[in-house]
Amino acid sequence: MQLKILHTNDVHSNFDNFSKITSIINKVKDDNTLILDAGDFTDFKNIALQGTKGQAGTELLNIAGYDAASIGNNETFALLPTLEYMASNSKVPYLSLNLTKEDGSRISGVNSSIIVEKAGLKILLIGLSPDLGPFNSLLEFHLKDYNEAIKEELNKNIGKYDLVILVDHIGTERDFSIAQEIPGIDIIISSHDHKLFQKAKTVNETIINSAGEYGEHLGYIIVDYNGSGLSLIDSGVISSKDEQKNELILASLRENNIIARKNLSSPLYFIDKSLTHDNIEENPICNLIADGLRDLLKCEIGLINGGICNGGIKEGPVTDLKLIEICPSPLNPSSFNIKGKDLRQALEDSLDGSNCLKEGKGAGFRGRFVGKLHLSGGEIYYSDDKIEKILINGSPLEDEKLYSIASTDYLQRGSGYESLNKNLDTSYRAEYIRDIIRTYGEMQNFRDNSFIERWKKIK
Repeated sequence: MQLKILHTNDVHSNFDNFSKITSIINKVKDDNTLILDAGDFTDFKNIALQGTKGQAGTELLNIAGYDAASIGNNETFALLPTLEYMASNSKVPYLSLNLTKEDGSRISGVNSSIIVEKAGLKILLIGLSPDLGPFNSLLEFHLKDYNEAIKEELNKNIGKYDLVILVDHIGTERDFSIAQEIPGIDIIISSHDHKLFQKAKTVNETIINSAGEYGEHLGYIIVDYNGSGLSLIDSGVISSKDEQKNELILASLRENNIIARKNLSSPLYFIDKSLTHDNIEENPICNLIADGLRDLLKCEIGLINGGICNGGIKEGPVTDLKLIEICPSPLNPSSFNIKGKDLRQALEDSLDGSNCLKEGKGAGFRGRFVGKLHLSGGEIYYSDDKIEKILINGSPLEDEKLYSIASTDYLQRGSGYESLNKNLDTSYRAEYIRDIIRTYGEMQNFRDNSFIERWKKIK
């Protein structure tokens, strides 16, 4: 019996590409085809997802004919209530063996496994989600040991299936280890590290494939099952670059964008002066964020990079829609301690416009550039090419002194400003950075203070 498996991973809401993927699926699928996604399909940077609690994404999977999807980290970033709403209202089953609520109970709508029938075969589909470390409890999730979870699920379903397919979001290196250590898994659809395999790999008789990222490729595996064993017939990836877009996908996106924008457009409050933005110059909206972080986390210093925002807010109404548009990154407030000399180095790097315009790569970052550093609780005095003096709450910065910093997990990891990763005593909050704007933008005193310059050029 021959079975064809089509699969995607790490699409990250690149839905134009996904519309092309859907066109390819419609061309190559047949009655013996299984269609799977291995997580991070729904990246909540997308307005349609934000304004429909994720349903815009589940509708696309359903239109394309998917049989199941695993839960990646981006499916969890919109927090537990949204994941439960999305999964409970999806026609496409969501899978995760190891992801639970913080108290260990199951998440509504999420399946530990399902059995589907294709090509006359009973196929056990199981999924895994990635461990988010300190963010697990912040997001109200718990991650069980995935090795034990797999073994329990296989034992629970003995005699009920012909094949086992693991659709997971934990990375190819861990998948190779699973294939080596846990017998009985026939196929692994891998993801999380965005690997592109030109051909599937076989590890200890387990077939493993990964289709890259952003909907740029559709993966495929064709196998034959003879009743006692599995043989690989063909595998690889198909580029979506030159494919036509699927009109049903585009129509669904248009409809859900209208719904989402309406849902997100009610005024939260009004501002009487525009909060402008710039990537290489100090600007009020980033000063507002730095001040808000410092107040929220009760630190000596607030610090944020200009690239956290993609734009400013004009005088007038402030809406959730505008906040998502200008600050889409699912990054969290973070506090840490750092020596003055390492803060000084980061600020000196920020004086270089070319550093500010570096591509803002890093986990959770949804902007374009790194952007200039903005400071709350201090002043930087500089000439054309160097910093002359830094005052922290009125006193000169001391190189060996530890300062408490209110910032983001992006800067805490040293993204864009490497010296900031030399920190201690890190803690995190569950809010997103746009929530700082939402809260502190309503306060007149914080808006007024955001126009006070902290970078002061010596003439």
